[in-house]
Formats: sequence, structure tokens, C-alpha cells
Amino acid sequence: MTTPRSTTPRAGAGGGTRGRSAAREPRPAYECDACGHQPPKWVGRCPECGEWGSVIESTVTGPTVSGRVVSSRLPAEPARPIATISAAPARARPTGVSELDRVLGGGLVPGAVVLLAGEPGVGKSTLLLDVAQQWAVGAGSPSLVVSGEESVSQVRLRAERMGTLHDQLYLAAESDLGAVLGHLDAVKPGLLVLDSVQTISTTGTEGVPGGVTQVRAVTAALVAVAKERGIATVLVGHVTKDGQVAGPRVLEHLVDVVLHFEGDKHSSLRLVRGVKNRFGAADEVGCFEMHEGGISSLADPSGLFLTRYSEPVPGTCVTVAMEGRRALVTEVQALIGATVAGSPRRTVSGLDSARLAMVLAVLQRRTERLTLHDREVFAATVGGIRVVEPAADLAVALAVASGGLNLAIAPHLVAIGEVGLTGEVRRVGAVPRRLAEAARLGFKVALVPSGCGPASTGAGPEQIRVIEVTDVRSALHHAARASAE
Repeated sequence: MTTPRSTTPRAGAGGGTRGRSAAREPRPAYECDACGHQPPKWVGRCPECGEWGSVIESTVTGPTVSGRVVSSRLPAEPARPIATISAAPARARPTGVSELDRVLGGGLVPGAVVLLAGEPGVGKSTLLLDVAQQWAVGAGSPSLVVSGEESVSQVRLRAERMGTLHDQLYLAAESDLGAVLGHLDAVKPGLLVLDSVQTISTTGTEGVPGGVTQVRAVTAALVAVAKERGIATVLVGHVTKDGQVAGPRVLEHLVDVVLHFEGDKHSSLRLVRGVKNRFGAADEVGCFEMHEGGISSLADPSGLFLTRYSEPVPGTCVTVAMEGRRALVTEVQALIGATVAGSPRRTVSGLDSARLAMVLAVLQRRTERLTLHDREVFAATVGGIRVVEPAADLAVALAVASGGLNLAIAPHLVAIGEVGLTGEVRRVGAVPRRLAEAARLGFKVALVPSGCGPASTGAGPEQIRVIEVTDVRSALHHAARASAE
């Protein structure tokens, strides 16, 4: 007898009921809570950042996974012709801190979210406490500072030292997002300062405070609240050891403005550098000075980067560096040490060591009477500013040659230009702006690359004599003549 085939579907068959239902179930996904890496399966240690126990499971839902189609719905506000939309709500309001307003493009826009990142101890909290004070005084609406890292008493001590004790300046210490939103309901501020976003967490999201999931959820919620209520919001962000903003990269995409607060702990100079700005230029730089009473704006910081001598001193030369769109007159100093038998030291402070080594090699090969291969060289900038642009090469070369030949360069001379490997002086950008700043500070002679003078560009101040140089040798010749005159 022939036994009939069974029609019962096999377990796990693709056409069976269990197989179809299993295919419709959402597939689990895994994500590292520390760096955001998504491994294909669960692992105890993240292969990207090396953290143990940071990989968590999250169910992926979406149209492409569950097979559901997203249907259209009635929007909350219909689209309107662009000519009928008012631009008044997007006008910037000055914060009262002039250098910060310069970087922001005029001030803070209601509903805008600003991310301010910087190294620990650089002065982020001090700067923002001053901004909150100035906002409370001049904007006509309260300002709220929420600290997740310090107690209210600690912030009160700093405010007392700075003299920022206005009645419209409110202070709270919270680490829960729900509590922060409750303070917004009670105070109804025009400005919110959150220090810092990595310390705030929400109970509705997985992950540890400061992790990728928590930071992303907290930032998205604060951005939505700021846009809905028109609250200008400033978030303080941590940085990594490389100086980048800590957390997921999406954090910088969510906010409207990204600022970096830079400074050396051994110097009083602080710089706020714009990285992203939806309301203005993204290459502006603001200068501040830290002191015992807090922080203050520097409208004319060039005086910090110059040294006044009673008589000319060998080993110095002045250049004009560009920080964003801002021209800063900066002094470069060089000291030529004694001859050594081994490898001589090349030490820099505020300059690029690779460019200094290149300039020394060019001077050694392209000039006479200057021997540098067996002598120690020390080069630095004045005032703690860091100059790494190639436009400072000519000033570095003149400072080294001045120190090596014991020839003092005239104090009223500035040098601008990039030095090539063959000794030529190449063109650089923003020469008219650099010359205007040098002329404003009283400099009389400027050495610039060929083709960058007023005769070539048709622009330049009349108060300063501009000399075009083609190579390092001609630059040394003109610098010696100007010093003799």
C-alpha cells in the first residue's frame, strides 16, 4: 500500500503559520550606549570603543521593518507662501555681552538652541552666568540657569563674586528632564542655560546619564520645547580628549549654533569660536579676558599680543593673524641658542612645530651667513594666542634671522606671507584687512607677497608703506633697510 504524504507543514518551514508570524516580528537590534555603534549581535564589549556592558538591546520599529505603511495626516499648520511669513520672530536679541553677540551674529534668537563646548575649567559656566545676568537686566524677561554639576550654593558664590545677583535671574540644580520642564513652566524664562546637557537624564529612555541614547533624547526634547515656547536655550557640552564635542554627532545637527570655548589655563585670554551658525557667519571669533572678578569682553585684544620695548630687540617680528574674520596683530619671538654636538632642540609655543622646522630648513639653504643646523631654536607667540596659519611663516623667518644675525627689526614693521620650500613668499588671504588693522595700530611698513600690495589689488590704507617681496632673501634685505631707516 502507498502511504499518502502528510500535508502538515513542518516546523520552521517558510510557508507555515509559525514561519510567517515569526517573519513579521520586529528584529532586535543592538546599540552601544557609549559611542552609538550598532553591532549585528549582542556582545559584552563594544568593538568600536571598548566599553564593557554598554551594548543594549532595542527593538527596531519602522515602515521598512514591520511592513507597515506610514499614512498621511493633517498638519498642525498648513504651508503658506513665503512672502506672507513674518521674519520678526527670528530677529536676534543682544545678550549684552558684545563679543558673544559678535560670534552669534547679533545676539540670541528666541527659540534658538546654542551648544557651547569647551575643556573643563576654561570658564564656560562663568561666561554663561554673565550672559544670564545681562539678559535678565536688558531683555525684560527672566533667565533661568539649571546646573546639573554644581549645587545652587556653589553657583551663588560665583555669582556673588561676579556681581550677578539680579532679581530676574533664577537658579536651579536639577538632573532630571521632567524637573527642568517643570521649572520652565514655573519661571517662564526668555533664556535657559543648561549646564551641562550630559548630566540631564529622562526616565523614559534607556541608558546611563551622559550616554548616547540619553543625550540624544534630552537634546531633542529641549529643542522641541525651545521652538514651541520661543525660549533661547544655551546647552553646555563636554569635550573629548581630542577637543571634539562629546556625545553623538547628531547632537551638533540638532542644535542651531555650535560654539567652542578655547583658552590656555596659564593665560587670561579666552576665545569663543563659531563652528556652526544658522543665523550668521560661522567663522567669527570672540575674545575674552579672565580675571578674578569673572570674565570681560576684549573689543581690541591686539594689545595682549604685543610687547612694548624701549629700544629694538633682536629676535622679534610682528605679523597679522586671522582668527575667523578677525585680524589680530601678533608678535613672534625667536631665540637662537648655543651650538650643540648632538641633535639641537626646536621648541615652539603657540606655533606649528612642523612649519618652524620647514622655515629653518629654508633659511639654512637659501640665505648666507646663517647657520642653524647645529643650534637650538626656540620660537613663541606673545599673549597665549596660537597661530598656525601659513601667513605667519615670513614673520617667523624674519624673527629667526634677526636672532641668528643679532639684527633688530624695526618695531613699526609687520611681515605677512607664506614661505615655500624654494624660499619664495606666497600669497595669503585677507591682506587688505590685515593691513588695515596694522595701520590702525600705528605700524608704518608692511612686507607682503608679490601681487598683494595696493598697486596690484587697488586696496590698502595710505598710512602704511607696503613693500612687495618675492622671496625670503629680498624680505631680509627690505627688513634690514627699514630697520636702518
